[in-house]
Amino acid sequence: MSPGNSFSSHLKYRFLILFLPQTSIMRLLRLLLFPLTPIYALAVILRNRAFDLGILKSRKFKIPVISVGNLTVGGSGKSPMTEYLVRLLKNDYKIAVLSRGYGRRSSGFITVKFNSLASDVGDEPLQIKQKFPEVTVAVCENRVEGIKELKQQHQLILLDDAYQHRAVRPGFSILLYDFNSLHKFQWMLPSGDLREPLNSRKRADVIVVTKTPTALTDDEKIRIRKRVKPFPNQQIFFSYLLYGELTNVFHSEQKRKLQTLRTSTQVLLLTGIANPGPLLAELKKYTPLVTHHQFPDHHQFSKKNISKLAGEFAGFDGPDKLIITTGKDAQRLKDPANQAALKRLPVYYLPVQTAFHAADREAFRLLINDYVRKHSVNHRIYKA
Repeated sequence: MSPGNSFSSHLKYRFLILFLPQTSIMRLLRLLLFPLTPIYALAVILRNRAFDLGILKSRKFKIPVISVGNLTVGGSGKSPMTEYLVRLLKNDYKIAVLSRGYGRRSSGFITVKFNSLASDVGDEPLQIKQKFPEVTVAVCENRVEGIKELKQQHQLILLDDAYQHRAVRPGFSILLYDFNSLHKFQWMLPSGDLREPLNSRKRADVIVVTKTPTALTDDEKIRIRKRVKPFPNQQIFFSYLLYGELTNVFHSEQKRKLQTLRTSTQVLLLTGIANPGPLLAELKKYTPLVTHHQFPDHHQFSKKNISKLAGEFAGFDGPDKLIITTGKDAQRLKDPANQAALKRLPVYYLPVQTAFHAADREAFRLLINDYVRKHSVNHRIYKA
């Protein structure tokens, strides 16, 4: 790993866990760390410049490689977008999804199994594997080495959260912007959320604005375009979140429609994701009685965390009460250390998918399919 890459990664992941929760104390700590922001920004700018000039090498592969990423730390819907691409392409191509596997305790290249532990492979890769058992999912912190392991037996590789992994030059790059953060003032880590400067959006082939309202007017789209300022060669698309049925974490056959939640339903919401705001807002459409236990992104729930959660839930009055979490958090709650305390409780996760607005759906599908078709190496392998 290059010195610039090591330095930026060290800062990025060190501060990711510490500064995602937006409490008053954390905001104060971010302000105190502001003197480090110019140092981090300079390191990222120099690193990017080194890749642009060829001083640091970026590897391109013959196999189609689609990268999904963003400019900020977490919360823009990268995994739902990766899953959308899997649904779009899995029937026509032999796909592999490659992730860093953030939060895992292992290292190196690992193929994710259906019954893997989140602590071994990461919560997001495990979630993708369990949704698409027929698709290869792998983790490797070195994406170049990961692609080398996968390319001979696959026709297409999807890179989850790889916009800053410049050692790989993807054939097609999708950059995500969270609609809810578009009008927030943003600056670089560690005092802000930006992994790299906004000008870095120029590397993307397309920009997708995620988590928009389900009803998005043409005037709003125009305002968003002015805010994002795509380059002339970049198309911009708009997507939103589509929620499914509440599903029991330990008994997947048990489901419950969101519409069955009443104003008297008591919900204990448990999240360890970067931006739980949209989920919290969705639940409050049905019940105001939501108690939120918020942890940093990829938080490894401890016995103390779970014991406190179970104790508070036991104190809820009334017959209609449940614990709700996210699909990603559910992977970590299934850890054997947590199951004993939770398995008998009504713990549900809320599945979520990316959906494109009708005006963009077909154009996005054609764009992706056109790239894969033109750059495919189908003649070199066969589908299993």
